[in-house]
Amino acid sequence: MILRQLDEGQTGAQVARNVGVARKTVRAIARRYQAEGLESAIHEKPRPGKARALDIGQNQRVIAMVCSPPPEGQARWSVRLIATEAVKRKLVPPVSRETIRLLLQNHDLKPWREKNVVRGGSES
Repeated sequence: MILRQLDEGQTGAQVARNVGVARKTVRAIARRYQAEGLESAIHEKPRPGKARALDIGQNQRVIAMVCSPPPEGQARWSVRLIATEAVKRKLVPPVSRETIRLLLQNHDLKPWREKNVVRGGSES
């Protein structure tokens, strides 16, 4: 849409307002189109950065563990307990508590509040 509107003669500010992006974004896309062609303007290059600590399968295994009862001698799951127990059970490589905290936050889980954790119960 950005390239089409620019081709129709609209200014960068008009295009930004019409599409709902910043003028800087419009300029960047136009610059990429001029320098590298259409494919580069449409698809961004991969951004540098650290790979995710856990893959989808590991995330699911940790969530399943949290939805089960805590280990013997523990009343509830804590972020620290989840991190150590997941490594001990070989569900994940060593991870920080922050990684576990973000995983729980993204899935809206609060295992320290027992009522917010889904538990499989026996049907009567």
